[in-house]
Amino acid sequence: MSLSRKLTPKWMLKYIDIYKKEGFKAAVKAAGWKVILLIIVFYLIRDVTIYILIPYLVAKGFFS
Repeated sequence: MSLSRKLTPKWMLKYIDIYKKEGFKAAVKAAGWKVILLIIVFYLIRDVTIYILIPYLVAKGFFS
């Protein structure tokens, strides 16, 4: 079992397997749009924090 598989939430593994075997449409049909939207919002918040908020705070001298 790979490291990324171990770090992935258990509830999401089922939908990832469906996506790999049957494609995006089947995963959306099985999971529903709420789960897909939840994943998009999670990554949006994570990326904004990593690529915008932290560099901004470093530039302002917050961490020093």
